[in-house]
Amino acid sequence: MTPLTVTPAVTAVRTRRSRRRAVVLASLAVLVVALATLALTVGAASLSPGRALLALFGVGDAGDLFVVQRLRLPRLGAALLAGAAFGLAGALFQSTLRNPLASPDILGIAGGASVGAVTVLLGLGMTGMAVSLGAFLGAATIALLIWFFAWRQGLHSIRFVLVGVGFAYLAASLLAWMLASADERDAATALVWTVGSVADVRGAELVMLGVGLAVLTLAAAVVSRWQGPLALGDDHARGLGVATDSARVTTLLVAVGLVALATATVGPLAFVALVAPAIARRLTDDGGPALSVSVATGAALVLSADIVAQHGLLGVAAPTGIVTGIVGAPYLLWLLATHERRTRA
Repeated sequence: MTPLTVTPAVTAVRTRRSRRRAVVLASLAVLVVALATLALTVGAASLSPGRALLALFGVGDAGDLFVVQRLRLPRLGAALLAGAAFGLAGALFQSTLRNPLASPDILGIAGGASVGAVTVLLGLGMTGMAVSLGAFLGAATIALLIWFFAWRQGLHSIRFVLVGVGFAYLAASLLAWMLASADERDAATALVWTVGSVADVRGAELVMLGVGLAVLTLAAAVVSRWQGPLALGDDHARGLGVATDSARVTTLLVAVGLVALATATVGPLAFVALVAPAIARRLTDDGGPALSVSVATGAALVLSADIVAQHGLLGVAAPTGIVTGIVGAPYLLWLLATHERRTRA
């Protein structure tokens, strides 16, 4: 059989897409640096960029070091890492299931993490890392249940999404019941696990998030080679030598791990996993999953939302998930409307 040759036109298209992706990533990197500088300098203890940069490297007076390294830097790191995890997870879900509405919060996986965390917090009276472990187990449990009910001689995207939406409603109902049954002070403590916040993430939790994200990102790099064939449909993917069921399950396992890890650390930041990949695909405009751009977009989204949540939301400090929900809900309505029109066409 004669090997396939790559025409100059195809080479030119690939080169153009690679250049555009590089420009987009560079632009997002500049945006993240600018947002990080703003996050380190703005606040009750205002610092100049120069003083903040010196304190970042351990130089300066004790007050600057405390504000930057103990208060603002952990929050900045949590926002970037969690945003990257949610962005990558959403891109994997949407490209694998070939559905722009496939998102961990819509599918109930993030809700399962919230149920697990609140169960440990209110039901068992435990705090700290135990709550994070409960959130991880809750997300994994919901994911396994979705697989169990959606599997019919293979994992089909539409059935997976529909079953996931059902479990999302179930998780929301369980959360409402647990919060309504709890003492008011305990319910207020648990409320953060229903909206998400990066304010109190530091120490071991931040290290766990960073190490876990690094490992799962490597796994995502391995499974990314299947995303192109899967986007063409199962028949074409099989023709290209891809075992579709195992490829889809493996990819979704990585995505669930990313969601469980991020939600166990910062809670369910609504709509980040839905919006970040969509923005990334529009920025790259190449029809691919845009995994790397989704990572950068998710990090920028969560960091900007946290800055607004701290300083700019009606003059009142709020959890980060409140801002992401305000941004994401209108986008979801627009996406539903345009998706329906495209389906009819």
